[in-house]
This record gives sequence, structure tokens and C-alpha cells, in this order.
Amino acid sequence: MKTKLILSIILLLPLASCSDYLNQVPQDLLTLEKTFESRESSLRFLASIYTFMPDEFDQRSVGGGRGQGTSGAWVAGCDEAEYVWEWHKSNIITNGSMNPSSDIVSVYWKKYYQGIRAATIFIDNLKLCKQLYEGDYEQWIAEARAVRAIYYYYLLRLYGPVPIIKEAKSEQSSTEDFQIPRNSVKEVGDYILSELDKAISSGLIDNIKTSGNYLSAEKGLGHIDCAIAKAFKVETRMLLASDLFNGSVEYFRDLKNDDGKLLFPSYDDQQKKQLWSDAAKEAREFIETYVGNGYDLTKIYTKGKLDPYLSYREAVRGYHSEMSNFTNTSSSAIEMIFFRIDTPADIMQYDRTPKHFRAGRSAYEASGGMAATQEIVDEYFMSNGLKPIKGYESDQMTPIINKESGYQDDGFSSEDYLDPITGRVFAPKGVLMAWVNREPRFYADITFDGQAWLNTREGVVYTSTQFSGNSGKGVGSSNDYTKTGYVVRKSAPLGNWRDVNRVCILLRLAQIYLDYAEALNECNPGHPDIMKYLNLIRERAGIPLYGKDLPIPSDVRQAIRDERRVELAFETYRYFDVRRWGIAEKTENKPIHGMNIEKDGPEFFKRTVVENRVFEKKNYFFPIPEREMNINRQLKQNKGWYE
Repeated sequence: MKTKLILSIILLLPLASCSDYLNQVPQDLLTLEKTFESRESSLRFLASIYTFMPDEFDQRSVGGGRGQGTSGAWVAGCDEAEYVWEWHKSNIITNGSMNPSSDIVSVYWKKYYQGIRAATIFIDNLKLCKQLYEGDYEQWIAEARAVRAIYYYYLLRLYGPVPIIKEAKSEQSSTEDFQIPRNSVKEVGDYILSELDKAISSGLIDNIKTSGNYLSAEKGLGHIDCAIAKAFKVETRMLLASDLFNGSVEYFRDLKNDDGKLLFPSYDDQQKKQLWSDAAKEAREFIETYVGNGYDLTKIYTKGKLDPYLSYREAVRGYHSEMSNFTNTSSSAIEMIFFRIDTPADIMQYDRTPKHFRAGRSAYEASGGMAATQEIVDEYFMSNGLKPIKGYESDQMTPIINKESGYQDDGFSSEDYLDPITGRVFAPKGVLMAWVNREPRFYADITFDGQAWLNTREGVVYTSTQFSGNSGKGVGSSNDYTKTGYVVRKSAPLGNWRDVNRVCILLRLAQIYLDYAEALNECNPGHPDIMKYLNLIRERAGIPLYGKDLPIPSDVRQAIRDERRVELAFETYRYFDVRRWGIAEKTENKPIHGMNIEKDGPEFFKRTVVENRVFEKKNYFFPIPEREMNINRQLKQNKGWYE
């Protein structure tokens, strides 16, 4: 059923600018009365506030995309992926050329503060509307409050502590009214949590999935409900507890405003442990409240058996036709928590569909411009649940093979490698042995040389990423190929890449499970729920369980991070995870690798440096935009960007 949902409503009010983060909308009483003169116009204004939510289907257009243009640079901005196009804005992150004047530095600051300001105006003035139905006022105010808090979460995650703007300034305000210093990490975190709590207790629908109105344009999917607000409380607490925000990263400890106010905390070990305990408690409460109540992991059964490949693959697909399927686990809708509706998927699908030059069917022919790195390829487990590679030699390229895993880095398969559950072909005969006998998530996420393409509606096409292959650098468009010999396959289309009937999933239940395991391990190591929830992810993935089929890892923290890296691959979280953990200097300041795409045959299969990436301590946060620093003299720049 095709349903018109609130997020599809186009921005109603033009928001003219006074400064980049205090965006101006009409302030005079007559204009406000016109804006809120009817229930319909008020609802449209509420819808406009939502449009600043990120469109992660269009990460090619960093800082652009549909809606108000907050698509990220996050997948190619970390060690997961690399775009083929030199103009792609993720490059200024990975090559170290970003600075306070860079356009992507200003766009997120500007847009999220525009959304914050629009929400504040809505909250302050909805009372002018005289046509509201019973319950409208409370629900809509609560939604605007929650959306505003979520925008502060995105700002905190990207820039660190930011100013909390509680009033919507007018164009008539003096320059001095715009002199607002940064709040501390604790103040921003406490504000986000308190605003979400107010929204939860004062009008949000509890659980739209079980409300009976999930297809309603006014009370259905697309609106923030208590479940979404509580999920963002979990994500906020995970930030606050992590090393980058809890004061453990020494580099930022002395960052302070001009009046001497420190912006990062100086917690002792017990206080840090309490932050993790708070995060674990928040995640556990979400799980206890909602799992089995409209939420669960997507699980698909084939001939009576759990089908891990399909279960994991479909968990991230988000078809509109499945949006109301919350009663069984076969749909991605049951796992989705937060998402954008009516966000066309064609750009994402074009980037993740290989070139397939002269395949003879346009539905098969695209770009393959989003390449997966060798580093993420190496992270997927073997079918026996073990990691294939322990690390790398001093050249940062030659793998140190885990012999117990059964991994082979060279040679070619003599037969098809089949899915042990269904018999589907995971890896055709003749492919590199490194791509054989891997876990099901590998085959859902990575397109490699010699693999059959997903779309088989007009026949089977095999992808070749070698130089002269149908998706190689040496054929067809010189602008469309994979720089690593691998293409990101996760969320790629099963049919024509032009089909756009998809929902952009921004947060799903698997992440809450991994959050819970991580937080619990940091505050209460050895608690049985750590392995329970880690194993729920592994069970769905179709790999052996810790403590049952495999010994409990000696380094549980690393095991959780390894699982998170694979389960959430290409979903925008790796970029922020390595930063909040304080490990980006190790993961991002190094070369990324792939196959040798300049060659055919045996030479193609040699690991090759694709790009030398740069990361400095200052890169843990974006700088404050230079223009904002010029307008607001009270803003203190993030450390390292002014040196």
C-alpha cells in the first residue's frame, strides 16, 4: 500500500538567513498568524522541521541530497569505502585538507541549527493555531521537541560540544545577541536527554508500530514516537560514555571557553563506569519495552530453517510495501527504528551496482563507484566464526593469517561454494580462495570479481572488476569503476537500480543490541547478557556462538567491536565509532588497499595501495565553521584547527 506520510511533505516555509546557525523565519505577528492559521498549515510546518534529517541514500552528494541537504560523507570518510570520483567531498576528510572554511564543515552546522530554530519557533507559536483537534497540541509539540534534541545529538557527534540556542533570534536582533559561547559536553548531553524525556512524557505516541494508526499521515510512520526518542537516548548515552566524550582523550581536556569554562569533563574511573552503566540501563529498558512489541531482528526461514543470508540482507532493505509488516520477523520493518520515508534510492543503487559494460540490459548497467576497501573485506568472519586475519605485517598490507580459521589468501576455487543452508551459490567456481568459505554477511555486503550479480530477472551477469572486465577501469566510462576491485553490495538493488521504492534506514534494533553489549561490558564485564546479545547478532548471521560453539573471547571489548564493524558495515556508524572510541589515529592514518585494478589475470589479485590516508588528532571533530567564528566571537574553535 502506498501511503502519503509526513516526511514526504515539502518544506513549506522559506528560512532566510541571518547567520549560518540562527536562521531567520518571519517573526512579525501577522506572518506567524498566517503560518499557524489552520491545522493543515501547522502540520506542514511540523513536517518541514523533519526535513533536516540526514538522507544517507545520497552520500555521493555530501552535504546535499534530498530534503535539506544533510547527507553524510561517513562511509567513504572512514576505512570502509572509497568513491572513484576525485571530486567527492569525503576526500578532504581522508586526505587531511579539510579546514574551517570547507563547505562541508559549514553545511551540517548551518542545516541542523536551521532545524533547531524552526522547531523552537514551532514550539513557541503552535498556540496561535485555533483549529487543532484534541491531542494535536501535545503530540506535535513533543515531536518538535524530540526532533530538536536529535539535531543536537548530530551536532554533538560531529563537532563536539556546541552552543545550546534556546531562543529563536529575529533579524532585528543586535550583533551582541548572537554572541553565544559553547556549552560543555555534559550540558549538551544533559539537554538532549532532558528534552527527549520531556517529549516522551508529554505527548509522543508510545509505539506507532502497535498503535493501529501506523499508516496515518498524522499519527503514523514517519513521526517520532517514544520508541524512537528512547533509542536516541541510548545513542546519546553511548556518546557521553565513550572515550572521546568522557574526558579520556587527553588532547581535548584543556579545551575551554574564553571565560575559562572547560568544555570536556574530567571524570574519574568510577564516574566513567557510571556513564556506561547509564547507557546499558537505557539500552536494556528499550529492549525490555519494545522487543516482541513491534520490534525484533529480521529473520527469514527457508524450508523451515533460518536463512542467515536473506535475514541479514533483508534487514536493511526497507521496502515501502513492507512498512506495515510488524507481526512477523520476515520483514525489515520489524527491525527498523528510525528511518526516512520517500527518499529515492536510485543514486545509492547506481553507486552500488557495478558498471557491467555492454551487459545488454540497462537495469544491470550502472557505476560501481562506491568501492569497499580490502580492510573491511578482511574483517568478515569465516563460516566457522573465526576471524581470517589477525593483523598485518609492517607494510600494513601483507595479512597475518589466522591459520585456525581455514582462510586462504591465494589460489582459486575448484568448485562452487554453496550456502550450507539453502544451496545457493555464494562464490562461483574459479574465484579467489580468499572469498570462499566466508560468513553469509560477506556475500550480502561485498561484490567481488567473478561473483554473480543480484539482479537475475533478465539472466545472470557475472561481475568482473579486472582492468578489462565488464566492470573494470579499462572499459566503458572512465569515471565509473571500483578503485579497489570490490563494490559495496549492502543495500544494492535486487532489480533495476532505478527502482526507488525504498526506505532509508538510519537506526535499527541490531545496533541497540550491540550498544547494550558494549556498554555492559564496560561497566559490568562478565555479565551474561553481554554474550547473550552478541550471540543474538551472530545467530542471525549464521555463524557459531561464543560460549557454545566457540570459546568466549579473551578480549571481549575487541570481539564486540569486530562484530559491530561487520554487522553495521556501510551504515554510516564506523566513521563515528572509531572516533568515539579514540582509535581513529590507528584506523584512519594509514593506507587503504584493494586489488590491482590496473591489471588483468594473476596480477589483478595482488593487494595494492589505493590511497594513503591522513588523520591527525584534530580530526576527531569537525572544526567550527570559520564564518560562524567571525559572526559569534564567543565561539571557541576545536583544538588543532587554529594552529
